[in-house]
Amino acid sequence: MDSSLNADRRARDLREVAEEQVDVLVVGLGATGAGAALDAASRGLSVAAIDAHDLAFGTSRWSSKMIHGGLRYLAKGQVGVAYESAVERDALLRVTAPHLVRAHPYLLPLTPEVSRAQASLVMTGYRLGDALRAAARTPRRLLPGPSRLSAARTRAAAPVVREYGLRGGLLSWDGRLLDDARLVVAIARTAAAHGARILTRCRALSLSGHGARVRDELTGQELDIRARVVINAAGVWAGQLDPSVELRPSRGTHLVLRSLPGLRTGLHVPIPGSLNRFALVLPQADGRVYVGLTDEPVDGPIPDVPEAPEEDIRTLLDLLNSVLGAPVPRQAVAGAYAGLRPLLAAEGSTADISREHAVLCRDGLITVVGGKLTTYRRMAEDAVDRAVSFANLPAGPSRTSTLPLAGAGPVRPGVPARLAERYGGEAHLALRLVREHPEEVGLGLTEGDLLWSVRHEGALDESDLLDRRTRIGLVPEDRLAALAAARRACRPPSR
Repeated sequence: MDSSLNADRRARDLREVAEEQVDVLVVGLGATGAGAALDAASRGLSVAAIDAHDLAFGTSRWSSKMIHGGLRYLAKGQVGVAYESAVERDALLRVTAPHLVRAHPYLLPLTPEVSRAQASLVMTGYRLGDALRAAARTPRRLLPGPSRLSAARTRAAAPVVREYGLRGGLLSWDGRLLDDARLVVAIARTAAAHGARILTRCRALSLSGHGARVRDELTGQELDIRARVVINAAGVWAGQLDPSVELRPSRGTHLVLRSLPGLRTGLHVPIPGSLNRFALVLPQADGRVYVGLTDEPVDGPIPDVPEAPEEDIRTLLDLLNSVLGAPVPRQAVAGAYAGLRPLLAAEGSTADISREHAVLCRDGLITVVGGKLTTYRRMAEDAVDRAVSFANLPAGPSRTSTLPLAGAGPVRPGVPARLAERYGGEAHLALRLVREHPEEVGLGLTEGDLLWSVRHEGALDESDLLDRRTRIGLVPEDRLAALAAARRACRPPSR
């Protein structure tokens, strides 16, 4: 079946799903929800998956774009979580999304604030992380091991780092996503190729173990979707659909800088008072640089789009400037974003709450919460396993660890590098639209790229295009400059 998502397919799927009972209804189309839709559909089950907004509207698009190998969890003694992360990273790097996930270097500058004892401890951790790589059978050609660099080599890789007192640097490697929202789109499209009905702008008004009352947010029409079992994968909003679920959300804020000249690696910046927590400096393929991230508890109502508070911005700037030769002023921050982690309620700091996920069952409603982006596939598998068992559905074991996502195929010769990086094995298909509509809209993208997202990636309006299918919208001025082009791309073709 075709993997393309668009307005016509959405309208057709919405009509059809109102007339039948599906095996599995998934609520929420972040990474875990889209992953559950793919897992169930690839087992031969009939699936409907809905979201009140868009693909990757919530937490999944606000990450650091990191695919962690589990080192942070190993430092906390969470060996099982660490190994699971390394195994899932391996699957993404080698099989399911090699076009979206790559190895990336990270440099810890050995400034006077990093003692020799702390440097030794960190390098021991990096070596343990490399042991996790080996245990997950990830080849070193895909993920090199750690090393120590001289001060000169550290400055060559990161000339923005201050020279005074620099003893060198510790280099490590981990996985990085080209774009977290694009990963979710690829998962959803692959689910659609296996027959899942992917329905954005479809809000669950009420939920039970047998289906949901939903509202089409485009028309206001209400309908019932009947299902043999329901999976609640709504992330930080899961408790609103199942009041028995207690969450303690945590806010992670990132800064967006237009550039840090000459920076060739990511940076690990130690957080004062902590031995195993670091701020991250993350150069992007589009030239921007992200700096993150905070871990602050959030109380009260959950907003649709969290705001990055000024105190988080100042905290991250102070951490960044602690290692730079020329400090970055507040006015150089071009944008900022914040996401909320759906952590299970527990005592203590949110930074110390386990990132293990949980699959809960109440009256046939399966809720999956916790976890992290790296292990979305395993979370989805566990949720579908529970759903299959509860409803006695005719399905075999999960196939998703060996199932390539849309775009994971080989790139044809002669395709421009930019398109190969963005679209993987589908780059030659996107090339035609880019050549027909070459007008630039920002970050090296064209109107042809926007049209591809409308026709094949489920984008319905300019916000879908600028804030999720691309990341142009992270900088307000860039968003405004591209708005007219995005609106043109969303217009229905003339008949």
